Amino acid sequence: MLEDVSISDFALIESVSLDFNGGFTVLSGETGAGKSILIGALSFLLGAKGGTEVIRAGAQEARVSGTFVLSAADTEAAAWLDAHGVEAENDRVLLRRFVRDTGKTGAWIQNTSVTRAELAEFSAFLVDIHGQHEHQSLMRVAEHRRFLDSYAGITAETAAFTELYAQLVEKRRQLDELNSSDSERARKAEMLSFAIAEITDAKLLPNEDEELTAEETRLSRFEQIYSEIEGVGGILSDAGDGAADSVVGALKRARSLMARAAAADANLAPLDSRLESAFYELSDIAEEISAYRQALVFDPARLEAVQERLALLFKLKKKYAASIQSPIGDVAAYAESAQKELDTLTGSEAGKTALAAEVDRLERSAYAAAKSLSDKRRAAADKMAAEVESVLSVLGMKGTAFSVSITGKPSGDTGTGVTQTCGPYGMDNVEFLLSANAGSPLKPLAKIASGGELSRVMLALKTILAESDTVGTLVFDEIDTGIGGEVSVAVGAHLKQLAKKSQIFCITHVASIASYADNQIKIEKGNKNGTTVTCVSAVTGQARVEEIARMLSGDSFSAESLEHARSLLSKFGGDAEWQKSL
Repeated sequence: MLEDVSISDFALIESVSLDFNGGFTVLSGETGAGKSILIGALSFLLGAKGGTEVIRAGAQEARVSGTFVLSAADTEAAAWLDAHGVEAENDRVLLRRFVRDTGKTGAWIQNTSVTRAELAEFSAFLVDIHGQHEHQSLMRVAEHRRFLDSYAGITAETAAFTELYAQLVEKRRQLDELNSSDSERARKAEMLSFAIAEITDAKLLPNEDEELTAEETRLSRFEQIYSEIEGVGGILSDAGDGAADSVVGALKRARSLMARAAAADANLAPLDSRLESAFYELSDIAEEISAYRQALVFDPARLEAVQERLALLFKLKKKYAASIQSPIGDVAAYAESAQKELDTLTGSEAGKTALAAEVDRLERSAYAAAKSLSDKRRAAADKMAAEVESVLSVLGMKGTAFSVSITGKPSGDTGTGVTQTCGPYGMDNVEFLLSANAGSPLKPLAKIASGGELSRVMLALKTILAESDTVGTLVFDEIDTGIGGEVSVAVGAHLKQLAKKSQIFCITHVASIASYADNQIKIEKGNKNGTTVTCVSAVTGQARVEEIARMLSGDSFSAESLEHARSLLSKFGGDAEWQKSL
């Protein structure tokens, strides 16, 4: 459950801190007031993409933090924390995230720094956000299979099948390579052999390009280095450490004077010791510089050899690496990859036979796995349809028939004598069918449903998935699209019922839905120092009555609107907080 959230300089929000309870919370306000900004800030906290564009104008950094309370049902979240070495405190977990105008970003779970992907992975166990217009995803038939798999509890099994299917596709590709024409195989093998030989003959060494580049720079700037080193040596020691105008010579004289002074005053002993250390250190430096200078020899033959080697490495990178800036190790890696491919192309007949046997094994495994998925989908389909119909009945769609159609994929010849009946997600095509009127035939949902019907079907799906899901917080961004009247009353009642099992947040423009809420938050635009800002506050008591009145008629203060608002809150709100505070 989300316990609190703090937002700073996010979009139009300057600073907001909110505490939340469980149950059903609505977010209301005028169109354009920034209701979705609050959901956007929460999405940012949970790992959604967000760059410098979310920073409030004039600010340098946007920050969002929130505390979640873990329950006994949050086993997956607890397991994730344990696997990543993060400890909850009093069953609470603090999430934090920021983005600066420089583009720098950061995210933490408790005091552990995490990546955006890790933040999103963990928060998915805690919150499910149904984004604005997400019900439109029901128009994409490909999404229907995902909903059914989630309901059947086989999402992980489907992901494992997808990996198995990818292995099968790759092995088939390799077998096709072996079965291709001899001339094509020979041509490709010749190209690979040439590349391998060219790279092998170069006898590449790790980091050789970096080391040679440094050496080439040193050799080509010999005169500059020699002149500057000679200058340094002259300053330090000139003709020796006794030279009158050298640093070492001057320090030697200073040591003698300081030693006599320290003999007369013991307080000078520490300074005498430090001066002695400085003398020896500079003497060592002077000697090493002298030795370096004596060893400096300009070798034009070596410079030419280095430049020729670098030219060869440049040529190899240009041919076999992603770019000339790539490390030389990428060229060696290409040779290893080419060798493996060459071994496959030139493999013995036994190797080809083994690969064919592997393809056959994978095909059998894939078919068995796809059959298992299909059986589980078919077993879940009727139950899912019945539960959706039950929820739709509550949401004002009595008599609506909902069905999950499962058909086999069209078969095709793979070229290996095997009939293809599977895709990356199994052997099934899944599509939702709907009949909104009793007696009417079932037709594809994506082609016949209105916006209001899609919204309610999505809410029904979210409801039945919540029954088996451990996610404790559900966020609905304008689930009331396309509905009103009695239907909105049914939706409000349903959300309140759903809130008995999960914490519910809902953006709504509809007063009858808002009246069912246990808590209400008002979002409105204001002006601060000539700048538009979004203000967020919880409304209770008379303030909530006035907000419901505004939602009803646009008038927060007319007697009729206020009376109607009180009537709705009294009828739908039950023992709501607004009544206690009047």
